Amino acid sequence: MRYFLRLAYRGAPFHGWQLQPNAVSVQGTLQQALSTILRRETEVVGAGRTDAGVNASEMFAHFDSEVSLLTWKEGFLRSLNHLCGKDIAIYDLLPVRDDAHARFDALSRTYHYYITHSKTPFQYPLAWYVPGTLDYERMNRTAARLKDVEDFTSFSKLHTDTKTNICHLTEAVWKSAPIFEMGGESMMVFEITANRFLRNMVRAVVGTLVELGRGKLSDEGFMRIIEAKDRCRAGDSVPGHALFLHSVNYPDSIFI
Repeated sequence: MRYFLRLAYRGAPFHGWQLQPNAVSVQGTLQQALSTILRRETEVVGAGRTDAGVNASEMFAHFDSEVSLLTWKEGFLRSLNHLCGKDIAIYDLLPVRDDAHARFDALSRTYHYYITHSKTPFQYPLAWYVPGTLDYERMNRTAARLKDVEDFTSFSKLHTDTKTNICHLTEAVWKSAPIFEMGGESMMVFEITANRFLRNMVRAVVGTLVELGRGKLSDEGFMRIIEAKDRCRAGDSVPGHALFLHSVNYPDSIFI
């Protein structure tokens, strides 16, 4: 039977989601834990591939089991959480159709990127500290135009194995984020939703919008970067530690 796991993780201890030799990954940690519990080699397929240091507030992954896990779901989740360690939390086990796929069946994904302008020792691990101020009104005006863009080649990592750089955005907006309890002023969060994302795309978009917010790039210059379809024309990628895969949306029909 096929199952979805709903989980979250802190990206700092891992070299990204993807399994890789001689490096600790989220996928590798999950596979090892599941293989131990199920007593057979178990492959895990995630909803996406977050880069090194990137966090996930909500990630889904699927795997197959030869035995039913629903009769001991609580014990299974407790054992899996124990084996995965403190940096991964597994919230739920969901039975799905045999052909359900965590990556290909996702209708949309939402990412959050956090920026703080107040230096505190508590915010910096999960937000990018930017001294001074940014023109968020201008950044929002231009970010809204991203919903009319289809080709995001200028914001994609070079030399990837993707067949197309076409993405369809439904949301791209800066808004106030909750204040961290242990000091600091309110943060800003960039929320972006699309049917799919290219590698490094969100961090490149944020970096280019920040250039705009600093007054180093005009609105027309931003659109010319997109039209150029050239990653070298866009801004620098912002640090990965402030990026979160926030949520993944699926059709109800795949769940049992």
